[in-house]
Parts: sequence; structure tokens; C-alpha cells
Amino acid sequence: MTDTGSLDDRFYFRQLRSGRDFAHDDPVAHQMVNFSYLIGDRATGECVVVDPAYDTDGLIAVAERDGMTLSGALVTHYHPDHCGGSMMGMQLVGIAELVAAVDVPVHVQRSEAEFVTKVTGVGADSLALHDPGDVVSVGDVPIELLHTPGHTPGSQCFLVNGCLVAGDTLFLEGCGRTDLPGGNPEQLYTSLTQTLARVPDDAILFPGHQYSVASSATMGETRKTNYVLRPLTAEQWMTMFGGG
Repeated sequence: MTDTGSLDDRFYFRQLRSGRDFAHDDPVAHQMVNFSYLIGDRATGECVVVDPAYDTDGLIAVAERDGMTLSGALVTHYHPDHCGGSMMGMQLVGIAELVAAVDVPVHVQRSEAEFVTKVTGVGADSLALHDPGDVVSVGDVPIELLHTPGHTPGSQCFLVNGCLVAGDTLFLEGCGRTDLPGGNPEQLYTSLTQTLARVPDDAILFPGHQYSVASSATMGETRKTNYVLRPLTAEQWMTMFGGG
């Protein structure tokens, strides 16, 4: 459970790893090492949860212990380990259970909405649809939604107070797969080299899984060490990653 050492006293941020910080007794949560996040405004006591899966009651409880109240959910993409639903014959807890417990909007990219509803069974009336560059405010904390397709058509990252919550778009080591339904290597290359290029080097990258020893790193360090950012052209990228 990580606190960013925030840039101001209002900013509330928690990095929570499945199987360790919540969903303690779920073997799938332990295996998948997903990260969920709580982001909010300490002054107003509001927060949103990013990628709630496996144990939404546990995530709500963490927020409540911190004196925070959930006012929404943000979903990076529609895969069930990030938002719940059917996965490999299993039914994972996620946004369907969350909105049943707390009536809050679920913020998704417009191009991801049909997949989220299909996988989770959540009705369209529970979704808040967004376009690239939209901002979701939690109290006085603005969260910019960066549309980063490639892993899925509507994958999005969240830029907030010097932090980039990247889902499966970018890990400290590697990036999201493009050989799953909806994956597109050309789009992911553009997302990594153009959309995320505007994120400054001193921003801290917080990924969707702990696929590395460290759980976060600066974008500057990630740009130096992550092999997926080494190709200098789209042709080089496709040679390395075009097959998924």
C-alpha cells in the first residue's frame, strides 16, 4: 500500500495490490498481482477507485478507514482482472458489485463502453462516457483521461498531480499485449511514443500489475530502461512487437 508523498496536503493516493492489500484469500488475485488505486481530495473526503476487481468491499473498506468516501470509479480497460466479469470460466468481482454497493458513476472511454458492458453486465446508465483529454474532478483534484489504445480500443491512462496511472498500457518493464481481442500494435506504438510523450520525466509511473520488483518509477527512468521504448521508428516497433 503506497502513499506518493504528495505534492500538496490535499492529494490522496493509494496503490493497492491484489492478494496483498485486498482480496487476501483470493488465489487468482495473488497470481495476477493487479494494482487498484484510490485517488482523491483529502479536504472534501471524496475519492475514486481505479480498476476495482476481485474484492470491491475490501477496496471500499480501505477508503473508509482513511476517512474517504467513494464518488466514482475509473476503468483503464475492459479486461475482467481490471473491472470484473467473466475470465477463463471464472466470474470475477468488479464494477457490477461496486455500483450495487455504492451508486457511483464508472468513467470509461466512449470507445470502450460496449466492451465494459458486455464483460461486466453493468448497464449503460452506470457508465460515464468520455472522450480523449476529458478531465474528471474529485473535489479539487483534476484527473486527465489520456486515451491510449493498443492493448484495447478504449484503453486509458490517468494523469493526476505528477502521477501516471497507466493500467496495462505501460509497465515498468514491458507493455500490454496486443494479441488479445481488440489489440492493435500500431495503435499501441502511437500511444507510447506520442500520447505518453507529453508526460514529463519526473512524473511517477504507476502500472496496472506488479510485473517488476519495483511498484513504481519515474517516467524518465522508465524511458531509459524499458525495452519497449527503445524502437526509434514504427517499422522497428512492428518488427519487434507486430506479432503480439
